[in-house]
Amino acid sequence: MKIAIGNDHAGPEYKFAIVKLLEERGVEVVNFGTDSFDSVDYPDFAHKVAAAVDTSEVDFGVLICGSANGVAMTANKYQNVRAGLCWTKEIVSLIKQHNNANVLCVPARFTSIPQALQMVETFLDTTFEGGRHQNRVSKISCS
Repeated sequence: MKIAIGNDHAGPEYKFAIVKLLEERGVEVVNFGTDSFDSVDYPDFAHKVAAAVDTSEVDFGVLICGSANGVAMTANKYQNVRAGLCWTKEIVSLIKQHNNANVLCVPARFTSIPQALQMVETFLDTTFEGGRHQNRVSKISCS
């Protein structure tokens, strides 16, 4: 499995912890995020992750910013991306089970690092239910 990760200045510590978790699970990580706390523009990183997911260069993406709204909005501009903003592992389960999400968006200012790690684990361990949800997911894209 290959996952792209991206973050702005609100998320370097989150990214480092998530990358460590992913690598311990044998996941190949493509790092598109900043390692600095200096102010940067979140779309620059969200576009790189979303493009990699959109073209199937990677299997999934993880995006981190202060509220996660900006990165989610940016990522969801891509036809093949279904990015979900989550702040609990229960919401993560639902975005995977019902929406077949392929990008997890983490709000660094509203979750702790342990919560974020639980969310990433839930994202990896949860599968799409298909069935009645497939018809709905098929209607998401504008193409």
